[in-house]
Amino acid sequence: MSDLFPGLGAGTEMVILFFLLMALRVPVAFSLGLSAFYAMGQMGFGFDIAGDLIAAGVTKFSLLAIPFFILAGTLMGTLGIAERMIRFFRVLIGSMPGGMGVVGTVVCLFWGAVSGSGPASVAAIGPMIVKGMEEDGYGRAYAAGLVCTGAALSIVIPPSIGLVIYGVIAETSISQLFIAAVVPGLFMGLVMLATLPFAGRRGAGRAALDALSPAPHAGLPYRQRLAAAFREAFWGLLTPLVILGGIYSGVFTPTEAALVATVYALGVGALAYRTLTLRGLYEALADAAASSAVVMLVVAYAGLFGWVVTVEDLVGSYSGALLGLSDNQWVILLAIMVILLVAGMFMDAITVMFISLPIFLPVMREMDWDPVWFGVVVMVNLAIGLFTPPVGINLYVAANVTRLSIEQIARGAAPFLLTSLLGLAVVAGLPQLSLMLVEALR
Repeated sequence: MSDLFPGLGAGTEMVILFFLLMALRVPVAFSLGLSAFYAMGQMGFGFDIAGDLIAAGVTKFSLLAIPFFILAGTLMGTLGIAERMIRFFRVLIGSMPGGMGVVGTVVCLFWGAVSGSGPASVAAIGPMIVKGMEEDGYGRAYAAGLVCTGAALSIVIPPSIGLVIYGVIAETSISQLFIAAVVPGLFMGLVMLATLPFAGRRGAGRAALDALSPAPHAGLPYRQRLAAAFREAFWGLLTPLVILGGIYSGVFTPTEAALVATVYALGVGALAYRTLTLRGLYEALADAAASSAVVMLVVAYAGLFGWVVTVEDLVGSYSGALLGLSDNQWVILLAIMVILLVAGMFMDAITVMFISLPIFLPVMREMDWDPVWFGVVVMVNLAIGLFTPPVGINLYVAANVTRLSIEQIARGAAPFLLTSLLGLAVVAGLPQLSLMLVEALR
């Protein structure tokens, strides 16, 4: 096979070809696969080993968490669990000035502890939050921007699909990663809340605020409305406690927790809310299968891509170049964060991790950084990428559910982008923020 880029090694040619294919809008999974196949041909390997390499990349027990967490989140949206949660938080917070902005932020954080996926969170809770925020005087684009930002934290707040994949690649305890991400995830939520006063919100009348309460209880006193909404949402509100409590108490592993979450959602839908139907179950399974297939296809071809990176020793050369930038560890960390932020603007989080982590992990070890803290920093970086143009996937999902343009939503998300970058600087600069719970529970 002739060289596309004479004078360069097969690994470097593969990387260049990958970005060229991405620029031509070839889907990420196929860009990874085609560029890896090309490099393998250049290296003299037959394609007969590709199947074994792909299989080795996806047949890891920990990766079972991905389809089951996606299915659990999809079921909870389909079975009305998300709607009941939003109703409860509307009654609890909605009467405050600008309350639906607070409700939207809280629900996004709460839903992040259920779905583990940013795009899935936007699709499940986005329409209801945007509608409520509009009723409360917020602009539609700003409301969509808040949903994109809050839902992005789903890959930070445990249980997180992103943290599962990081744990697999970095061979780090997924349970410790989940524990470490709790405080930074909540901190980023507080950063979002601090952004709300700058929304330029229009005033909302008393009627608009009353409309935020569930219709069946709108005429009741506040305490009775709150109690009724809590009873309706109780089983949904219990979900994060069941999932995270089981993991942290050692009853089940993070991978097993994904299956527990799915069975729990089915049980709540069938027995508590009686909203489970064969049609709804079929739709949830179909949506979850489609989303899981996309993720796992990227994982499969990323494994092939990573094998070429290893064989060509790109890790050694690229990480060596990164270490040569400076003797100051903060300069190197800043360079890594900038690379992750820029990469997140063009690729999804999973792809970025599979391409970049083999290069960054040796640097992390050389700098003697804690792998758990570094995983949280990586995840916050990639969460910001989910709502950053031009390819922030949350923006595309939000555009689909709100019928706004990508540009409008990106402008609405701009204030959250600025404050999220400040939050990222705090998470990176204060490792103890991520490690305090881990150390307390050891």
